[in-house]
Amino acid sequence: MPLLILVVASLITMLIIAFKRNHRAIFVVTALSFLASAVSLFWLKDRLPYSMPPLFILDGLAVFYMGLMLLLSLVISLLSYAYFEQREERKEEYYILLLLATLGSCVLVISTHFASLFLGLEVLSVSLYALIAYLRTRERSDEAGIKYLILAALSSAFLLFGMALVYASTGTMSFSGIGTYLDSLQELPLLLLTGFGLMIIGIGFKLGIVPFHMWTPDVYEGAPAPVTAFIATVSKGGMLGLLLRFFTQADAYRYPVLVLIFTIIAIASMFAGNLLALMQQNVKRILAYSSIAHLGYLLVAFLAGNELGMEAVSFYLVAYTITSVGAFGVIVILSDEERDAELLEDYRGLLWRRPWLATVFTAMLLSLAGIPLTAGFIGKFYILAAGINTQLWLPVVILVINSVIGLYYYIQIIAVMFQQPDPEKALLEKLSPPAYLTSIGTISIMALLLLWLGVYPASVVDVIREMLLSFSTLASR
Repeated sequence: MPLLILVVASLITMLIIAFKRNHRAIFVVTALSFLASAVSLFWLKDRLPYSMPPLFILDGLAVFYMGLMLLLSLVISLLSYAYFEQREERKEEYYILLLLATLGSCVLVISTHFASLFLGLEVLSVSLYALIAYLRTRERSDEAGIKYLILAALSSAFLLFGMALVYASTGTMSFSGIGTYLDSLQELPLLLLTGFGLMIIGIGFKLGIVPFHMWTPDVYEGAPAPVTAFIATVSKGGMLGLLLRFFTQADAYRYPVLVLIFTIIAIASMFAGNLLALMQQNVKRILAYSSIAHLGYLLVAFLAGNELGMEAVSFYLVAYTITSVGAFGVIVILSDEERDAELLEDYRGLLWRRPWLATVFTAMLLSLAGIPLTAGFIGKFYILAAGINTQLWLPVVILVINSVIGLYYYIQIIAVMFQQPDPEKALLEKLSPPAYLTSIGTISIMALLLLWLGVYPASVVDVIREMLLSFSTLASR
């Protein structure tokens, strides 16, 4: 049902555009579609797990991740309305691409077969090519779109070749079938190991983790701010949900060589992301490198490979996505029709010019840094607990060291906002009242969620445990 709503909404949006272009009407249809799709998940709750062999399965993991991505897409569409309202480009097609990209992410998390995995990945990737380069009059937007097109095509080729090698070794393309084949092996054959290695390269590109992260800062900088928020949250959330399902159903945690590969990637991502962020003066690039480091943190919990690790990954993903959308929401509100508010200089004296925006942005940055009373602190605590529980001492120690390094560049942005504003610098124009109220209301809700999760995380933890219960039962069969 949720996927059908997204497909029908895409078709309705196309028909509306064919008859009459109306930005507000298309925006309303898109936002209601995301809301209806998220609400429809509640009707599936009593029917879980629901299998559609051999391609899809709807279980607790799928419902939780789909719900998260649909709600994030709803928030991003609310921010997008204000952002595109002040631009001259045609705005309506943007919402079709947003619906299709969300559809691709949702397909990824319910996939149990290589065919459905690749189908979802291509729907997501093709939509993202166009979304990143949507502002055609901006040179950097075109450049970012072309870079993402080339690197995403390359990563898809690696992934496809890897899947072919795994199929040649196991004779099956279903995740559970691969798990059954692996049960009979003590060690991975070279051909199968090569296939897994190529698949890790393909997935690593999509997640933007080291050493496959080269596209991340340029794409974050060149893409429209709402699209950057989508890539940082919905796109990566879909890939992470897929990775969790594949590794659990294939029982890939049994093989030390695969665990070692992800341990090296996690450590390299944490160090490279944080150290490179220290050298940046562009807020979008800082958040891009920060996202690489945060994916490294998530991989520490992923490596735990038990129920606590899955809970930690899911909770941290909730905390990180809320924080990232809120941070990019502030950039959206401060951007004008010429360019995005991405330079550190744009934030000088923001506290004195727009105190509420500066307060919200400060809360988001403190959460990313993992300061107490924010969702980011609880998320990092959860990850540390999962790592210590499985004796992942080295990644845990490196996570703590990198959290201290990351604190510096988050505090640097906050310090700039507290400086006195330059009286000669012209203030960025405010959005029109309806668009401004929509955006400011959206990021205010994100800030409240951030604090709520930081003070009272038990309610979300209980939901995560309940949703993951049916997935864990299936995976243990």
